[in-house]
Amino acid sequence: MTSAKRAHIAMFSIAAPGHVNPSIEVIRELVARGHRVTYAIPASYADKVAVTGAEPVIYHSTLPTEDEPEAWGTELIDNIEPFLNDAIQVLPQLIEAYEGDEPDLVLHDITAYPAPVLAHRWGVPAVSLSPTLVAWEGYEEEVAEPMFAELKASERGKAYYARFRAWLDEHGVTHIDPDRFAGRPRRSIVLIPKVLQPHADRVDESVHSFVGACQGERAEQGGWERPAGAEKVLLVSLGSTFTKQPGFYRECVKAFGDLPGWHVVLQIGKYVDESELGDVPANIEVRSWVPQLAVLKQADAFITHAGAGGSQEGLATGTPMVAVPQAVDQFGNADMLVSLGLARRLDTEDATAEALRAGVLGLMDDPEVERRAEGIRLGMAAEGGTRRAADLIEAELPIRQR
Repeated sequence: MTSAKRAHIAMFSIAAPGHVNPSIEVIRELVARGHRVTYAIPASYADKVAVTGAEPVIYHSTLPTEDEPEAWGTELIDNIEPFLNDAIQVLPQLIEAYEGDEPDLVLHDITAYPAPVLAHRWGVPAVSLSPTLVAWEGYEEEVAEPMFAELKASERGKAYYARFRAWLDEHGVTHIDPDRFAGRPRRSIVLIPKVLQPHADRVDESVHSFVGACQGERAEQGGWERPAGAEKVLLVSLGSTFTKQPGFYRECVKAFGDLPGWHVVLQIGKYVDESELGDVPANIEVRSWVPQLAVLKQADAFITHAGAGGSQEGLATGTPMVAVPQAVDQFGNADMLVSLGLARRLDTEDATAEALRAGVLGLMDDPEVERRAEGIRLGMAAEGGTRRAADLIEAELPIRQR
């Protein structure tokens, strides 16, 4: 649908690559279709948003940044409480920023709690852009209730839920409890391939529409050239946050250094210096950052932390993977990749040079892995990606804007 009238669409997210990056190409497409898009985001991501043609609306956030992953703590409450704390202090900022410039439609990341509250306040539709898996029928009973039972019985947990309930009530969102507010959106565009979704057959597709990877060409990130003479290329990346792993990188150097015919692109992030790796053979290209998609389009194998972005980039390029998950949803993603028959999983403590090398070479020696990877790649390409996501968003615009 490209005949929609020019609308004001407001997107809301947090300053984290795994939450902003999946939405970028969708925003770019909506702008290209003639819509005015504002994007509420902390200043650190304003430039990334602006290149899409959207207008950054800057707010101050209290969430830990990607430079301080340890600030998220170690307990479940430590992981969820910051989002509520931030939402309570962000909401007044956004009410003021949009005063007299209310949108026709609200788009929001799953962590942007102020957005559905604002949509309720303004009387406009809200659509979630989910960068990760969504709840299936039975999710609460099978996963959420056992996971949160101890928390809800604790004093800190009771205080958290009371505060959440009071905040929702204060702003007129009385029809839904805090757990469903966070996990059960009215409408959801899911920016991952359906093959990464657990229990996909039990997902309500009248609410959740899977559109697969919305990656774009990413020309602004630059390219990457496969070296002459490289028979096989391996990319190693633990993403952008949980990368302070010099021991792991040394094991990769030990596993693949001087392996005949192989060229290794080793992304070590900004917390590790190359000097910490010791002697690095000539076939290993050490970078603090690489244009990951450009490398994967030419790679034969991928050692990944199995974040949502990396997992789907590996699937979209048909690249067999060894998953070494580090945190949160990465463990589930790793298991899904294994179940698809094109990945091996290693926990960090088991990711020795011998295990890493055996994992990669085992994938290369199995012709079924390549067949399955190509089948999934073709299936993802048919999910519609960016254009279908934009079509579905336009379909949610109020009648006067269609």
